[in-house]
Amino acid sequence: MDPLIDDTIPFGEENTLNSGKLPHPYVTFFHLFFRVSAVVIYFFGGLFTESFITLFVLIILLLSMDFWTVKNITGRIMVGLRWWNYVDDDGVSHWVYESRKNYVNPSESRIFWAGLWSVTAMWVLFFITSFFTIHFKWLLLVSIALTLNIANLHGYIKCKSGNQENAGISSMASSFFFQNIGKMRETMSSLNSPSNPQNLKPTGIV
Repeated sequence: MDPLIDDTIPFGEENTLNSGKLPHPYVTFFHLFFRVSAVVIYFFGGLFTESFITLFVLIILLLSMDFWTVKNITGRIMVGLRWWNYVDDDGVSHWVYESRKNYVNPSESRIFWAGLWSVTAMWVLFFITSFFTIHFKWLLLVSIALTLNIANLHGYIKCKSGNQENAGISSMASSFFFQNIGKMRETMSSLNSPSNPQNLKPTGIV
């Protein structure tokens, strides 16, 4: 080896040489998988089944997994951001927004924010469509999806802007989410109740 050739990576440039590659491909995949799957099933699920309850439960599961994954894993790993909540000894709820000042891969950062903004915009469009077409069952589902996506988007925007605490929009989003969960239970109960005409079975008596 020629002693005059120094192939040592310059100090401070370790993370910039492969800035175009994804250092966390599996994390990036799951950042998009659950949210995109929920949108695809919402849009095309009716082609495979006519059961609203089946689609409702499946989409809610995907939305829940997406919310947990984005909030607890992908935001911390892909962009070095984290938001969380705690209750102090006086019973006051505090929202904390943290930003880690470490290196962030530009490609992963673009994918992270594109996934948050684009899918949230899709649910906004679905909300408007469901509202004007008077599909109230789907409107409830879209409202839950929109609440979860906006909660994550709002939290990470706060992290990026450097705010440490904010109990306003996050508290309203959390409250709205639990209200929708209650409405969801009422809707599913009404769909499964014997008084629902769709659940009445033919008796064979004319």
